[in-house]
Amino acid sequence: MRRSKVLQKLRARETASCFKINLKDTQAVEIAALSGFDCVWVDLEHIGQDWSVIASHVWATKAHDTDLMVRVPRGAYSDYIKPLELDATGILVPHIMGVEDAKKVIHMTRFHPLGRRPIDGGNADGAYTGEEFNEYLETANRERFVVLQIEDPEPLDELEQIAQLEGFDMLFFGPGDFSQGIGAPGQWDHPLLIETRKRVAEMANKYGKFAATVGSTSNLQELLDMGYHFVSIGADVVGLKNYCSDIVKAFGTSIGDKGKSYLEQ
Repeated sequence: MRRSKVLQKLRARETASCFKINLKDTQAVEIAALSGFDCVWVDLEHIGQDWSVIASHVWATKAHDTDLMVRVPRGAYSDYIKPLELDATGILVPHIMGVEDAKKVIHMTRFHPLGRRPIDGGNADGAYTGEEFNEYLETANRERFVVLQIEDPEPLDELEQIAQLEGFDMLFFGPGDFSQGIGAPGQWDHPLLIETRKRVAEMANKYGKFAATVGSTSNLQELLDMGYHFVSIGADVVGLKNYCSDIVKAFGTSIGDKGKSYLEQ
């Protein structure tokens, strides 16, 4: 089983970079991997991708020694473990709502002695039965990461209890849904959002977990100073949209008012 580059860097107290891919085409994933990111994040919570596409994403990242993190939908245990069996390097579980919820996720996604993840071993992560049984369980628990996403106000009262649990690697603060949850959608400077972002990092570091979040190039250093070591910056759709918008603007500038009025029709 391939070692996780993300875990290797985080355990060495280094920073791990991540980039989000929304497009279903695996070439976009490979471009991100070739660019040098430590991790590529693909999504099953909001984006309908079949398992053959996820498998292709796994192959593309593994070919360039890049980790793949799959955000899973909240569902049955099989929704959580299939990306791992395809040999994704980690899963991101959204909307953790409390300590009992977190315990259930760990129970379903970690092998003995941390949990009771169902065992197969006949898939890519177990080298198609090629890996010795107990070694497979031990390596998966050590080299595959489970990330719990805190993006609602409800779990805040139990945040410290969640951080103390054994069997997961990262607490991931999601500001988007959190801003909505506190009734301040899109207010990134809201005092409670800022306070919670800091508190998630504090709790993660206090109990030997890694703090993760999304950010931008402009606030990366601020997040690192706050105690975050895994930061996802950017997305393929943002880059493509901005690139296309810039070209359209160039046409509007170069062909004058006549062209602008045409684009506005």
